[in-house]
Amino acid sequence: MAAVHLTDDERHLAELGYKQELNRTWSGFSNFAISFSIISILAGCFTTFYQAWNNGGPIAISWGWPILSAFILLIGFCMSELVSAYPTSGGIYWWASKLGGVKAGYYTGWLNLIGLIAIDASVAYGTATFLDLSLMFFSPSWAAGYSLTRVFWIFLAVLVLTAGINIMGSKLLAMINNISVWWHVIGAAAVILILWIVPDNHMSAADVFTMRVNNTGGLADGETGGMGFWFYVLPLGFLLTQYTITGYDASAHLAEETQGAANGAAKGIWQSIFYSAIGGYILLLSFLFAVQDADAVTAGTDPSGAYLGAGSVAVIFAQALPASVAGAVLLIATLGQVFCTTACLTSTSRMLFAFSRDGAVPGAARWSRLSANKVPVNAVVISSIVAALITLPALLEVNVGTEDAPLILPVAFTAVVSVGVIGLYLAFAIPIYYRWRMGSSFKQGSWNLGNHWKWMAPLALLEIIVVSIYFIMPMTPAAWITNEAFSWKFVNYAPILTGGTLLALWLGWHLSAKKWFTGPKMTIDLPEGVSAADEIALEQHGKSAHGGEVHAWKPNDADQ
Repeated sequence: MAAVHLTDDERHLAELGYKQELNRTWSGFSNFAISFSIISILAGCFTTFYQAWNNGGPIAISWGWPILSAFILLIGFCMSELVSAYPTSGGIYWWASKLGGVKAGYYTGWLNLIGLIAIDASVAYGTATFLDLSLMFFSPSWAAGYSLTRVFWIFLAVLVLTAGINIMGSKLLAMINNISVWWHVIGAAAVILILWIVPDNHMSAADVFTMRVNNTGGLADGETGGMGFWFYVLPLGFLLTQYTITGYDASAHLAEETQGAANGAAKGIWQSIFYSAIGGYILLLSFLFAVQDADAVTAGTDPSGAYLGAGSVAVIFAQALPASVAGAVLLIATLGQVFCTTACLTSTSRMLFAFSRDGAVPGAARWSRLSANKVPVNAVVISSIVAALITLPALLEVNVGTEDAPLILPVAFTAVVSVGVIGLYLAFAIPIYYRWRMGSSFKQGSWNLGNHWKWMAPLALLEIIVVSIYFIMPMTPAAWITNEAFSWKFVNYAPILTGGTLLALWLGWHLSAKKWFTGPKMTIDLPEGVSAADEIALEQHGKSAHGGEVHAWKPNDADQ
Protein backbone atom coordinates (compact mmCIF):
# COMPACT_ATOMS: atom_id res chain seq x y z
CA MET A 1 0.00 0.00 0.00
CA ALA A 2 1.35 3.45 -0.90
CA ALA A 3 1.95 5.77 1.98
CA VAL A 4 -0.98 8.04 2.80
CA HIS A 5 -0.20 11.22 4.70
CA LEU A 6 -2.41 13.08 7.14
CA THR A 7 -1.64 16.59 8.28
CA ASP A 8 -1.28 17.23 12.00
CA ASP A 9 -4.69 18.95 11.92
CA GLU A 10 -6.37 15.98 10.24
CA ARG A 11 -4.76 13.54 12.65
CA HIS A 12 -5.74 15.61 15.69
CA LEU A 13 -9.32 15.88 14.40
CA ALA A 14 -9.37 12.13 13.72
CA GLU A 15 -8.28 11.46 17.29
CA LEU A 16 -11.36 13.43 18.38
CA GLY A 17 -13.50 11.21 16.16
CA TYR A 18 -14.13 13.32 13.07
CA LYS A 19 -13.23 13.19 9.40
CA GLN A 20 -12.06 16.37 7.71
CA GLU A 21 -15.28 17.46 5.96
CA LEU A 22 -15.02 21.26 5.92
CA ASN A 23 -12.37 23.00 3.80
CA ARG A 24 -9.28 23.71 5.96
CA THR A 25 -8.29 26.88 4.11
CA TRP A 26 -8.20 29.44 6.93
CA SER A 27 -4.86 30.74 8.20
CA GLY A 28 -4.22 31.57 11.84
CA PHE A 29 -4.66 35.24 10.95
CA SER A 30 -8.04 34.51 9.34
CA ASN A 31 -9.10 32.68 12.49
CA PHE A 32 -8.11 35.70 14.59
CA ALA A 33 -9.83 37.94 12.06
CA ILE A 34 -13.26 36.39 12.43
CA SER A 35 -13.31 36.81 16.22
CA PHE A 36 -11.88 40.32 15.90
CA SER A 37 -14.60 41.10 13.34
CA ILE A 38 -17.35 39.74 15.57
CA ILE A 39 -16.13 41.66 18.61
CA SER A 40 -16.06 44.67 16.24
CA ILE A 41 -15.33 47.87 18.14
CA LEU A 42 -17.06 49.63 15.23
CA ALA A 43 -20.23 47.76 16.18
CA GLY A 44 -20.59 47.35 19.95
CA CYS A 45 -18.86 50.61 20.91
CA PHE A 46 -21.27 52.54 18.70
CA THR A 47 -24.52 50.62 19.11
CA THR A 48 -24.51 50.16 22.89
CA PHE A 49 -22.75 53.37 23.93
CA TYR A 50 -26.19 54.67 25.00
CA GLN A 51 -26.46 51.84 27.55
CA ALA A 52 -23.32 52.92 29.38
CA TRP A 53 -24.07 56.65 29.14
CA ASN A 54 -27.62 56.30 30.46
CA ASN A 55 -26.59 53.82 33.17
CA GLY A 56 -23.66 55.48 34.89
CA GLY A 57 -22.41 58.01 32.38
CA PRO A 58 -18.75 58.52 31.47
CA ILE A 59 -17.48 56.54 34.48
CA ALA A 60 -19.29 53.43 33.19
CA ILE A 61 -16.96 53.70 30.19
CA SER A 62 -13.71 55.26 31.39
CA TRP A 63 -13.51 52.93 34.40
CA GLY A 64 -15.93 50.16 33.48
CA TRP A 65 -14.40 49.22 30.11
CA PRO A 66 -10.83 48.39 31.29
CA ILE A 67 -12.02 46.58 34.43
CA LEU A 68 -14.56 44.41 32.58
CA SER A 69 -12.08 43.81 29.73
CA ALA A 70 -9.56 42.32 32.16
CA PHE A 71 -12.13 39.82 33.42
CA ILE A 72 -13.22 38.94 29.89
CA LEU A 73 -9.58 38.30 28.96
CA LEU A 74 -9.42 35.73 31.78
CA ILE A 75 -12.45 34.00 30.25
CA GLY A 76 -10.70 34.09 26.88
CA PHE A 77 -7.54 32.53 28.28
CA CYS A 78 -9.55 29.67 29.76
CA MET A 79 -11.29 29.08 26.43
CA SER A 80 -8.01 29.25 24.50
CA GLU A 81 -6.67 26.37 26.57
CA LEU A 82 -9.80 24.35 25.84
CA VAL A 83 -9.77 24.92 22.08
CA SER A 84 -6.11 23.93 21.89
CA ALA A 85 -6.98 20.58 23.44
CA TYR A 86 -10.20 20.12 21.43
CA PRO A 87 -10.14 22.05 18.10
CA THR A 88 -13.56 21.07 16.70
CA SER A 89 -16.38 23.07 15.10
CA GLY A 90 -18.61 22.09 18.02
CA GLY A 91 -16.37 24.22 20.17
CA ILE A 92 -17.95 25.01 23.53
CA TYR A 93 -20.60 22.30 23.22
CA TRP A 94 -18.00 19.65 22.41
CA TRP A 95 -15.78 20.67 25.33
CA ALA A 96 -18.69 20.49 27.78
CA SER A 97 -19.69 17.05 26.49
CA LYS A 98 -16.14 15.75 26.74
CA LEU A 99 -15.53 17.12 30.24
CA GLY A 100 -18.97 17.06 31.86
CA GLY A 101 -20.96 14.42 30.01
CA VAL A 102 -23.87 14.32 27.61
CA LYS A 103 -26.28 16.41 29.71
CA ALA A 104 -23.73 19.20 30.15
CA GLY A 105 -23.11 19.18 26.42
CA TYR A 106 -26.84 19.35 25.66
CA TYR A 107 -27.43 22.46 27.78
CA THR A 108 -24.20 24.12 26.65
CA GLY A 109 -24.95 23.58 22.99
CA TRP A 110 -28.40 25.10 23.19
CA LEU A 111 -27.28 28.08 25.28
CA ASN A 112 -24.45 28.70 22.84
CA LEU A 113 -26.76 28.44 19.83
CA ILE A 114 -29.39 30.75 21.34
CA GLY A 115 -26.73 33.27 22.30
CA LEU A 116 -25.20 33.24 18.84
CA ILE A 117 -28.54 33.77 17.09
CA ALA A 118 -29.37 36.64 19.47
CA ILE A 119 -26.00 38.22 18.67
CA ASP A 120 -26.75 37.84 14.95
CA ALA A 121 -30.02 39.67 15.48
CA SER A 122 -28.57 42.46 17.60
CA VAL A 123 -25.62 43.20 15.33
CA ALA A 124 -27.77 43.17 12.18
CA TYR A 125 -30.31 45.48 13.84
CA GLY A 126 -27.54 47.77 15.04
CA THR A 127 -26.22 47.90 11.47
CA ALA A 128 -29.65 48.90 10.19
CA THR A 129 -29.99 51.58 12.86
CA PHE A 130 -26.64 53.14 12.04
CA LEU A 131 -27.16 53.02 8.30
CA ASP A 132 -30.43 54.85 8.87
CA LEU A 133 -28.71 57.42 11.11
CA SER A 134 -25.95 57.91 8.54
CA LEU A 135 -28.43 58.72 5.81
CA MET A 136 -30.20 61.19 8.11
CA PHE A 137 -27.05 63.33 8.26
CA PHE A 138 -26.90 63.48 4.46
CA SER A 139 -30.61 63.91 3.73
CA PRO A 140 -33.13 66.06 5.67
CA SER A 141 -36.00 64.31 3.87
CA TRP A 142 -34.69 60.92 5.00
CA ALA A 143 -34.51 62.23 8.56
CA ALA A 144 -38.08 63.48 8.36
CA GLY A 145 -39.33 60.06 7.27
CA TYR A 146 -37.86 58.09 10.17
CA SER A 147 -39.81 55.10 11.45
CA LEU A 148 -39.11 51.86 13.27
CA THR A 149 -40.69 50.03 10.36
CA ARG A 150 -38.13 51.49 7.95
CA VAL A 151 -35.28 50.44 10.23
CA PHE A 152 -36.73 46.94 10.43
CA TRP A 153 -36.83 46.61 6.64
CA ILE A 154 -33.17 47.68 6.49
CA PHE A 155 -32.45 45.09 9.18
CA LEU A 156 -34.01 42.35 7.03
CA ALA A 157 -31.98 43.52 4.03
CA VAL A 158 -28.78 43.28 6.10
CA LEU A 159 -29.63 39.70 7.07
CA VAL A 160 -30.28 38.76 3.44
CA LEU A 161 -27.02 40.37 2.27
CA THR A 162 -24.83 38.73 4.92
CA ALA A 163 -26.51 35.35 4.46
CA GLY A 164 -25.76 35.57 0.74
CA ILE A 165 -22.09 36.30 1.43
CA ASN A 166 -21.92 33.31 3.78
CA ILE A 167 -23.44 30.98 1.22
CA MET A 168 -20.75 31.80 -1.36
CA GLY A 169 -18.01 29.81 0.36
CA SER A 170 -15.26 29.73 2.98
CA LYS A 171 -12.50 31.23 0.80
CA LEU A 172 -14.56 34.37 0.21
CA LEU A 173 -15.41 34.54 3.91
CA ALA A 174 -11.76 34.24 4.92
CA MET A 175 -10.85 37.06 2.52
CA ILE A 176 -13.69 39.27 3.79
CA ASN A 177 -12.66 38.71 7.40
CA ASN A 178 -9.05 39.59 6.57
CA ILE A 179 -10.27 42.83 4.97
CA SER A 180 -12.49 43.41 7.99
CA VAL A 181 -9.51 43.49 10.35
CA TRP A 182 -7.88 46.30 8.41
CA TRP A 183 -11.17 48.14 8.01
CA HIS A 184 -11.61 48.05 11.78
CA VAL A 185 -8.04 49.18 12.45
CA ILE A 186 -7.93 51.94 9.81
CA GLY A 187 -11.58 52.92 10.27
CA ALA A 188 -11.30 53.20 14.05
CA ALA A 189 -8.06 55.19 13.68
CA ALA A 190 -9.77 57.57 11.25
CA VAL A 191 -12.70 58.10 13.62
CA ILE A 192 -10.34 58.74 16.53
CA LEU A 193 -8.31 61.29 14.55
CA ILE A 194 -11.47 63.07 13.36
CA LEU A 195 -12.82 63.32 16.91
CA TRP A 196 -9.55 64.74 18.22
CA ILE A 197 -8.80 67.16 15.36
CA VAL A 198 -12.14 68.54 14.14
CA PRO A 199 -14.02 69.62 17.33
CA ASP A 200 -13.15 73.08 18.67
CA ASN A 201 -13.56 71.98 22.30
CA HIS A 202 -13.18 68.77 24.28
CA MET A 203 -14.61 67.53 27.54
CA SER A 204 -12.21 67.81 30.47
CA ALA A 205 -10.37 64.75 31.73
CA ALA A 206 -11.98 65.32 35.13
CA ASP A 207 -15.46 64.96 33.62
CA VAL A 208 -14.46 61.94 31.50
CA PHE A 209 -13.27 60.07 34.58
CA THR A 210 -15.70 61.33 37.24
CA MET A 211 -19.03 62.37 35.64
CA ARG A 212 -22.03 60.23 36.58
CA VAL A 213 -25.38 59.99 34.82
CA ASN A 214 -28.62 58.23 35.73
CA ASN A 215 -30.91 58.46 32.72
CA THR A 216 -32.96 55.34 33.37
CA GLY A 217 -36.35 56.96 33.82
CA GLY A 218 -36.17 56.70 37.60
CA LEU A 219 -34.13 53.69 38.73
CA ALA A 220 -32.54 54.38 42.14
CA ASP A 221 -34.84 57.42 42.29
CA GLY A 222 -32.77 59.02 39.53
CA GLU A 223 -29.86 59.57 41.93
CA THR A 224 -26.19 59.44 40.89
CA GLY A 225 -24.96 58.26 44.26
CA GLY A 226 -25.89 55.79 46.97
CA MET A 227 -26.25 52.03 46.94
CA GLY A 228 -28.94 51.99 44.25
CA PHE A 229 -26.73 53.82 41.77
CA TRP A 230 -23.47 52.00 42.48
CA PHE A 231 -24.91 48.49 42.74
CA TYR A 232 -27.86 48.61 40.34
CA VAL A 233 -27.69 51.42 37.78
CA LEU A 234 -23.94 51.51 37.11
CA PRO A 235 -23.52 47.74 36.55
CA LEU A 236 -26.27 47.90 33.91
CA GLY A 237 -23.93 50.20 32.00
CA PHE A 238 -21.33 47.45 31.84
CA LEU A 239 -23.46 45.77 29.18
CA LEU A 240 -21.56 47.94 26.68
CA THR A 241 -18.29 46.16 27.43
CA GLN A 242 -19.69 42.69 27.97
CA TYR A 243 -21.67 42.82 24.72
CA THR A 244 -18.94 44.38 22.59
CA ILE A 245 -16.28 41.89 23.65
CA THR A 246 -18.14 38.71 22.90
CA GLY A 247 -18.44 36.26 20.02
CA TYR A 248 -14.77 35.31 20.19
CA ASP A 249 -15.86 31.67 20.40
CA ALA A 250 -15.97 31.96 16.60
CA SER A 251 -12.28 31.00 16.61
CA ALA A 252 -13.32 27.68 18.12
CA HIS A 253 -16.24 27.13 15.73
CA LEU A 254 -13.92 27.68 12.77
CA ALA A 255 -11.20 25.41 14.17
CA GLU A 256 -11.92 22.62 11.67
CA GLU A 257 -11.31 25.11 8.86
CA THR A 258 -8.11 26.56 10.36
CA GLN A 259 -4.57 25.41 9.62
CA GLY A 260 -2.57 24.71 12.77
CA ALA A 261 -5.79 24.97 14.77
CA ALA A 262 -4.40 23.83 18.13
CA ASN A 263 -2.33 27.02 18.28
CA GLY A 264 -4.04 29.25 15.72
CA ALA A 265 -7.55 29.01 17.20
CA ALA A 266 -6.22 29.41 20.75
CA LYS A 267 -4.37 32.59 19.83
CA GLY A 268 -7.35 33.78 17.82
CA ILE A 269 -9.50 33.85 20.96
CA TRP A 270 -7.27 35.70 23.41
CA GLN A 271 -5.60 38.01 20.90
CA SER A 272 -8.93 39.18 19.47
CA ILE A 273 -10.05 40.09 23.02
CA PHE A 274 -6.77 41.81 23.91
CA TYR A 275 -6.46 44.00 20.82
CA SER A 276 -10.17 44.82 20.77
CA ALA A 277 -10.02 45.90 24.41
CA ILE A 278 -7.18 48.33 23.70
CA GLY A 279 -8.63 49.70 20.47
CA GLY A 280 -12.12 49.94 21.91
CA TYR A 281 -10.94 51.88 24.96
CA ILE A 282 -9.12 54.47 22.84
CA LEU A 283 -12.19 54.81 20.61
CA LEU A 284 -14.61 55.19 23.53
CA LEU A 285 -12.41 57.79 25.25
CA SER A 286 -12.43 59.71 21.96
CA PHE A 287 -16.24 59.69 22.05
CA LEU A 288 -16.24 61.05 25.59
CA PHE A 289 -13.66 63.78 25.01
CA ALA A 290 -15.65 64.93 21.93
CA VAL A 291 -18.77 65.69 24.02
CA GLN A 292 -19.68 69.39 23.77
CA ASP A 293 -22.89 69.37 25.81
CA ALA A 294 -23.33 66.46 28.22
CA ASP A 295 -26.91 67.40 29.09
CA ALA A 296 -27.90 67.29 25.42
CA VAL A 297 -26.31 63.83 25.07
CA THR A 298 -28.40 62.68 28.04
CA ALA A 299 -31.53 64.23 26.53
CA GLY A 300 -30.70 62.74 23.14
CA THR A 301 -31.10 65.96 21.13
CA ASP A 302 -28.76 67.39 18.50
CA PRO A 303 -27.93 71.14 18.23
CA SER A 304 -31.09 71.72 16.17
CA GLY A 305 -33.24 70.11 18.85
CA ALA A 306 -33.98 66.95 16.84
CA TYR A 307 -34.17 63.76 18.90
CA LEU A 308 -31.46 61.21 17.98
CA GLY A 309 -31.67 58.92 20.99
CA ALA A 310 -30.71 59.37 24.64
CA GLY A 311 -27.03 58.75 25.17
CA SER A 312 -26.44 58.06 21.48
CA VAL A 313 -23.06 58.60 19.86
CA ALA A 314 -24.97 60.24 16.99
CA VAL A 315 -25.73 63.16 19.34
CA ILE A 316 -22.02 63.54 20.15
CA PHE A 317 -21.10 63.55 16.46
CA ALA A 318 -23.85 66.05 15.66
CA GLN A 319 -22.49 68.36 18.38
CA ALA A 320 -18.82 68.06 17.50
CA LEU A 321 -18.71 67.61 13.72
CA PRO A 322 -20.17 69.10 10.54
CA ALA A 323 -23.14 67.05 9.32
CA SER A 324 -21.30 65.53 6.36
CA VAL A 325 -18.34 64.50 8.53
CA ALA A 326 -20.66 63.04 11.19
CA GLY A 327 -22.44 61.05 8.48
CA ALA A 328 -19.10 59.78 7.15
CA VAL A 329 -18.05 58.62 10.63
CA LEU A 330 -21.32 56.73 11.00
CA LEU A 331 -20.86 55.13 7.57
CA ILE A 332 -17.40 53.90 8.59
CA ALA A 333 -18.99 52.25 11.61
CA THR A 334 -21.88 50.89 9.55
CA LEU A 335 -19.63 49.04 7.11
CA GLY A 336 -17.69 47.63 10.06
CA GLN A 337 -21.00 46.37 11.42
CA VAL A 338 -21.78 44.68 8.08
CA PHE A 339 -18.47 42.83 8.39
CA CYS A 340 -19.40 41.95 11.96
CA THR A 341 -22.83 40.60 11.01
CA THR A 342 -21.28 38.47 8.28
CA ALA A 343 -18.78 36.96 10.71
CA CYS A 344 -21.45 36.40 13.37
CA LEU A 345 -23.59 34.46 10.92
CA THR A 346 -20.58 32.36 9.91
CA SER A 347 -19.93 31.41 13.52
CA THR A 348 -23.59 30.60 14.18
CA SER A 349 -23.94 28.41 11.10
CA ARG A 350 -20.81 26.41 11.98
CA MET A 351 -22.02 25.85 15.52
CA LEU A 352 -25.45 24.78 14.24
CA PHE A 353 -23.76 22.49 11.72
CA ALA A 354 -21.70 20.79 14.42
CA PHE A 355 -24.59 20.55 16.89
CA SER A 356 -26.84 19.10 14.18
CA ARG A 357 -24.11 16.70 13.09
CA ASP A 358 -24.57 15.12 16.50
CA GLY A 359 -28.37 15.00 16.15
CA ALA A 360 -29.19 17.56 18.84
CA VAL A 361 -31.42 19.88 16.81
CA PRO A 362 -34.84 19.12 15.28
CA GLY A 363 -34.30 18.61 11.56
CA ALA A 364 -30.64 17.88 12.23
CA ALA A 365 -30.01 16.17 8.89
CA ARG A 366 -31.06 19.35 7.07
CA TRP A 367 -28.91 21.76 9.12
CA SER A 368 -25.79 19.54 8.95
CA ARG A 369 -25.99 19.18 5.17
CA LEU A 370 -23.15 20.77 3.21
CA SER A 371 -23.43 22.34 -0.24
CA ALA A 372 -21.12 21.51 -3.13
CA ASN A 373 -18.63 24.14 -1.90
CA LYS A 374 -18.81 22.66 1.61
CA VAL A 375 -20.92 25.38 3.23
CA PRO A 376 -23.84 24.58 5.60
CA VAL A 377 -26.26 26.67 3.54
CA ASN A 378 -29.41 25.52 5.33
CA ALA A 379 -27.84 26.39 8.68
CA VAL A 380 -27.07 29.89 7.40
CA VAL A 381 -30.63 30.42 6.19
CA ILE A 382 -32.44 29.15 9.31
CA SER A 383 -30.13 31.19 11.58
CA SER A 384 -31.07 34.34 9.66
CA ILE A 385 -34.80 33.57 9.83
CA VAL A 386 -34.80 32.97 13.59
CA ALA A 387 -32.72 36.14 14.14
CA ALA A 388 -35.40 38.11 12.29
CA LEU A 389 -38.26 36.57 14.27
CA ILE A 390 -36.82 37.27 17.73
CA THR A 391 -36.30 40.94 16.78
CA LEU A 392 -39.96 41.62 15.90
CA PRO A 393 -40.60 43.42 19.25
CA ALA A 394 -38.21 46.15 18.02
CA LEU A 395 -41.16 47.45 15.99
CA LEU A 396 -42.71 48.73 19.26
CA GLU A 397 -41.70 52.22 20.36
CA VAL A 398 -41.00 52.54 24.09
CA ASN A 399 -41.05 56.13 25.39
CA VAL A 400 -40.57 56.45 29.14
CA GLY A 401 -40.49 60.25 28.88
CA THR A 402 -43.18 62.54 27.51
CA GLU A 403 -44.24 63.59 24.03
CA ASP A 404 -42.54 66.97 24.48
CA ALA A 405 -39.45 65.51 26.17
CA PRO A 406 -39.09 61.98 24.82
CA LEU A 407 -36.87 59.37 26.43
CA ILE A 408 -37.16 56.53 23.95
CA LEU A 409 -35.35 53.44 25.17
CA PRO A 410 -34.57 50.61 22.71
CA VAL A 411 -35.86 48.02 25.19
CA ALA A 412 -36.28 45.28 22.58
CA PHE A 413 -32.78 45.81 21.20
CA THR A 414 -31.30 45.86 24.70
CA ALA A 415 -33.17 42.66 25.53
CA VAL A 416 -31.81 40.88 22.45
CA VAL A 417 -28.33 42.09 23.38
CA SER A 418 -28.80 40.78 26.92
CA VAL A 419 -30.04 37.40 25.67
CA GLY A 420 -26.97 37.10 23.46
CA VAL A 421 -24.58 37.98 26.27
CA ILE A 422 -26.26 35.70 28.84
CA GLY A 423 -26.60 32.76 26.45
CA LEU A 424 -23.01 32.90 25.27
CA TYR A 425 -21.38 33.50 28.62
CA LEU A 426 -23.39 30.80 30.42
CA ALA A 427 -22.33 28.44 27.63
CA PHE A 428 -18.70 29.49 28.17
CA ALA A 429 -19.01 28.94 31.92
CA ILE A 430 -19.99 25.26 31.73
CA PRO A 431 -16.82 23.84 30.09
CA ILE A 432 -14.64 26.27 32.08
CA TYR A 433 -16.20 24.91 35.28
CA TYR A 434 -15.68 21.27 34.30
CA ARG A 435 -12.11 21.91 33.22
CA TRP A 436 -11.48 23.59 36.62
CA ARG A 437 -13.06 20.61 38.38
CA MET A 438 -10.86 18.16 36.46
CA GLY A 439 -7.76 19.92 37.71
CA SER A 440 -4.41 18.46 36.73
CA SER A 441 -6.06 15.39 35.16
CA PHE A 442 -7.09 17.58 32.20
CA LYS A 443 -4.84 16.81 29.21
CA GLN A 444 -3.61 20.20 28.07
CA GLY A 445 -2.99 21.02 24.42
CA SER A 446 0.01 22.73 22.86
CA TRP A 447 -1.30 26.15 24.03
CA ASN A 448 -2.07 26.02 27.74
CA LEU A 449 -2.19 28.02 30.98
CA GLY A 450 0.26 25.92 32.92
CA ASN A 451 -1.00 26.12 36.52
CA HIS A 452 -2.65 29.53 36.14
CA TRP A 453 -6.02 27.84 35.50
CA LYS A 454 -6.26 27.38 39.26
CA TRP A 455 -7.05 31.07 39.81
CA MET A 456 -8.17 32.16 36.35
CA ALA A 457 -11.10 29.72 36.08
CA PRO A 458 -12.88 30.68 39.36
CA LEU A 459 -12.54 34.41 38.61
CA ALA A 460 -13.91 33.86 35.10
CA LEU A 461 -16.88 31.92 36.48
CA LEU A 462 -17.63 34.57 39.12
CA GLU A 463 -17.68 37.33 36.51
CA ILE A 464 -20.08 35.39 34.28
CA ILE A 465 -22.48 34.71 37.16
CA VAL A 466 -22.55 38.36 38.26
CA VAL A 467 -23.14 39.89 34.82
CA SER A 468 -25.77 37.30 33.94
CA ILE A 469 -27.79 38.33 37.00
CA TYR A 470 -27.56 42.03 36.20
CA PHE A 471 -28.57 41.71 32.57
CA ILE A 472 -31.93 40.16 33.37
CA MET A 473 -32.82 43.06 35.65
CA PRO A 474 -35.44 45.67 34.59
CA MET A 475 -33.87 48.61 32.75
CA THR A 476 -36.54 51.14 33.81
CA PRO A 477 -38.94 51.44 36.80
CA ALA A 478 -41.96 50.90 34.54
CA ALA A 479 -40.64 47.40 33.85
CA TRP A 480 -41.25 46.36 37.47
CA ILE A 481 -44.66 44.68 37.72
CA THR A 482 -45.29 46.45 41.06
CA ASN A 483 -44.84 49.90 39.50
CA GLU A 484 -48.06 51.87 38.84
CA ALA A 485 -46.78 52.76 35.36
CA PHE A 486 -46.02 49.12 34.51
CA SER A 487 -46.58 48.03 30.92
CA TRP A 488 -45.35 44.92 29.13
CA LYS A 489 -43.71 47.01 26.42
CA PHE A 490 -41.22 48.30 29.02
CA VAL A 491 -40.22 44.82 30.18
CA ASN A 492 -36.72 43.54 29.56
CA TYR A 493 -37.76 40.24 28.03
CA ALA A 494 -34.25 38.77 28.35
CA PRO A 495 -35.16 36.82 31.54
CA ILE A 496 -38.43 35.64 29.96
CA LEU A 497 -36.70 34.36 26.84
CA THR A 498 -33.69 32.98 28.72
CA GLY A 499 -35.75 31.46 31.54
CA GLY A 500 -38.33 30.07 29.14
CA THR A 501 -35.57 28.54 27.08
CA LEU A 502 -33.95 26.93 30.11
CA LEU A 503 -37.33 25.54 31.18
CA ALA A 504 -37.94 24.19 27.68
CA LEU A 505 -34.47 22.60 27.66
CA TRP A 506 -35.09 21.03 31.08
CA LEU A 507 -38.41 19.59 29.93
CA GLY A 508 -36.95 18.54 26.60
CA TRP A 509 -34.11 16.73 28.31
CA HIS A 510 -36.21 14.84 30.85
CA LEU A 511 -39.14 14.06 28.57
CA SER A 512 -37.22 13.15 25.47
CA ALA A 513 -33.59 14.03 24.81
CA LYS A 514 -32.03 11.92 27.57
CA LYS A 515 -33.55 8.83 25.90
CA TRP A 516 -31.86 9.37 22.55
CA PHE A 517 -29.24 12.12 22.70
CA THR A 518 -25.79 10.59 23.10
CA GLY A 519 -23.60 13.67 22.69
CA PRO A 520 -20.90 14.10 20.04
CA LYS A 521 -21.10 11.39 17.39
CA MET A 522 -17.89 10.21 15.81
CA THR A 523 -17.98 10.32 12.04
CA ILE A 524 -15.43 7.50 12.03
CA ASP A 525 -16.75 4.01 12.86
CA LEU A 526 -13.76 1.98 14.02
CA PRO A 527 -13.13 -1.75 14.41
CA GLU A 528 -11.23 -2.76 17.51
CA GLY A 529 -7.54 -2.00 17.38
CA VAL A 530 -7.72 0.57 14.56
CA SER A 531 -7.02 4.22 15.25
CA ALA A 532 -9.15 6.97 13.80
CA ALA A 533 -6.21 8.36 11.86
CA ASP A 534 -5.46 4.95 10.36
CA GLU A 535 -9.07 4.54 9.28
CA ILE A 536 -9.03 7.91 7.51
CA ALA A 537 -5.74 7.06 5.84
CA LEU A 538 -7.23 3.82 4.56
CA GLU A 539 -10.33 5.61 3.30
CA GLN A 540 -8.18 8.15 1.48
CA HIS A 541 -6.45 5.24 -0.21
CA GLY A 542 -9.77 3.78 -1.30
CA LYS A 543 -9.99 1.04 1.32
CA SER A 544 -11.66 0.64 4.70
CA ALA A 545 -10.74 -1.09 7.90
CA HIS A 546 -14.10 -2.83 7.68
CA GLY A 547 -12.95 -4.84 4.65
CA GLY A 548 -11.45 -7.59 6.77
CA GLU A 549 -7.81 -7.04 5.83
CA VAL A 550 -6.92 -4.38 8.37
CA HIS A 551 -5.04 -6.88 10.58
CA ALA A 552 -2.48 -7.27 7.80
CA TRP A 553 -1.90 -3.53 7.46
CA LYS A 554 0.43 -1.65 9.74
CA PRO A 555 1.18 2.05 9.39
CA ASN A 556 4.81 2.71 8.65
CA ASP A 557 6.82 5.70 9.80
CA ALA A 558 5.78 7.79 6.81
CA ASP A 559 2.11 7.16 7.60
CA GLN A 560 2.66 8.21 11.19
